[in-house]
Amino acid sequence: MRYSKTFIPTVKEVPADAEIISHQLMIRAGLMRKIASGTYAYLPAGWKSLRKIMEIVRQEMDVAGALEVTVPMVQPMELWQQTGRDVDYGETLGKFTDRHGRINVLSPTAEEEITYLAAGEINSYKQLPVNFYQINLKYRDEFRPRFGVLRSREFIMKDAYSFDADEQMLEESYRKMYDAYCKIFQRCGVEYVIVQAESGEMGGSGSHQFTVPCENGEDVIVHTEDNSRAWNIEKAPVDPLAKQPTPDDVGDIEEVHTPKVGTIEAVCDFLKTKPRKMVKTILYGSDDKVIAVLVRGDHDVNEEKLTQACGGKHIELADEATVVKVTNAAVGFAGPVGLAENVDTILVDNAVAAMGVLIAGANKTDYHVKNVVPGRDFPLEGDKVTVTDLRSAVEGDTIDGDKLLFKRGIEVGQVFKLGTKYSKKLGAKFLDAEGTEKPCLMGCYGIGINRILASAIELGNDKNGMILPISIAPWEVIITLAGNSDEIIDAGEKVYTQLKDLGVDVLLDDRDMRPGVKFKDADILGIPVRVTIGKRSIAEGNVEVKLRAESESENVKVNAAAQKVGEIVSTLKNKLKCGT
Repeated sequence: MRYSKTFIPTVKEVPADAEIISHQLMIRAGLMRKIASGTYAYLPAGWKSLRKIMEIVRQEMDVAGALEVTVPMVQPMELWQQTGRDVDYGETLGKFTDRHGRINVLSPTAEEEITYLAAGEINSYKQLPVNFYQINLKYRDEFRPRFGVLRSREFIMKDAYSFDADEQMLEESYRKMYDAYCKIFQRCGVEYVIVQAESGEMGGSGSHQFTVPCENGEDVIVHTEDNSRAWNIEKAPVDPLAKQPTPDDVGDIEEVHTPKVGTIEAVCDFLKTKPRKMVKTILYGSDDKVIAVLVRGDHDVNEEKLTQACGGKHIELADEATVVKVTNAAVGFAGPVGLAENVDTILVDNAVAAMGVLIAGANKTDYHVKNVVPGRDFPLEGDKVTVTDLRSAVEGDTIDGDKLLFKRGIEVGQVFKLGTKYSKKLGAKFLDAEGTEKPCLMGCYGIGINRILASAIELGNDKNGMILPISIAPWEVIITLAGNSDEIIDAGEKVYTQLKDLGVDVLLDDRDMRPGVKFKDADILGIPVRVTIGKRSIAEGNVEVKLRAESESENVKVNAAAQKVGEIVSTLKNKLKCGT
């Protein structure tokens, strides 16, 4: 490709709304342009990189035995209503009504659609296992799109769905995808960590998340000090805290007037106490069923752990009217004392059960209560009460006595064991060898194509621009003509032609521009290998070869340049294939 014949509109200025380096550089390097909040158009260089990522994904999925299909991005709402995920996704689900009055969904994922497709085609165990995958646009109506393509509304995703006859077959399908993902991220040149994860809205019995460690990542990775175990924050278990003794002189419950101080911080300031000595009582559900959740004042409810404690069913926070009805108080003054009579279930976090004495809301507007003793003043056992792990891990926590550490990361892929959640509801069944009808066991496997590119940029950059892995860079080599003499142009054309003949993906910067501009554009694009042909080097019969990731360059004879660069390209590619 000749630079003069493509379109790479690089810019010097950092976009005002670009918060992180990958967003900034994807705009500045001319990879993409913003169309609206959370939606982007990919320009030739950006689309070229994404196509390379997609090809790596396709190759490894095909090797693993998955079969590529494509299904519509527009899905009938009825499928989502059958699985109940129209409620789970809530306002994140993009939808519209067509001219016939039918409600349609803009696909955020394709479990419903692929399962519906399989239900119409699979009828015998002899057809199993089978794994369908696609690479397609997805849409989620994110409340706050940010960080460029890391949290966008429209994105490109590879999603795959396996259909199996039994647990052993599902485990084999799951392991094939797990191994394929390792190869994909290795070949894309991004460092990754595999963590145990919750299934979230996907449901199912098990999940692993592939995460790129990165300071700008929105996910939190929790791991042991020796890195032998890792989880995302939604999954990370914690050891129960040691039981605190109840002071011998603790008196009866004491009601304290706390006017207009409904938050933990405000109450602590007013009562001169600390959040870890308080309990938050949070109500979930509605008039049909109300669940009270108790966590320590300095802890947060882990929504995924809460979902699992509720049998895998997602529940929403109770509205203000429900809170007032249940507690007879304004929002901010709910407490555990006497609450059992008015709720269906009380879920108590282990850390609350371990407290010796605490402060809580009084179920009375503008009042809190002191000297509250768990087990004495509110129940820790009984038909309505469950004590379990409900909170997110924090600094200082342990698991099995091992200290937990924290770092941020970008989720680039996740694999799920779905079981029969979707197959039962959408009728994906088969007859086994004895003629018995059974639901298919399913797995789901997703990869964020855009996120791989953004993650690579977050990991590989310097003050001059991107430093991309050779497998996903828009071009493997750039030839920079630092001058316009016949000797320079002839040498550039020769090396360019020879590299193309060797199968190298090369960009010839043949623009009539100053060398400094060309050097800056080559750097910001992150192309791994640069061949510079200038007046001084060509006078000696040489070209200059430099790796983008290194500061030193090497002079190579013109006649040997293509062979040398081809060897460099092969070496860089092989390192990724071998994981070195």
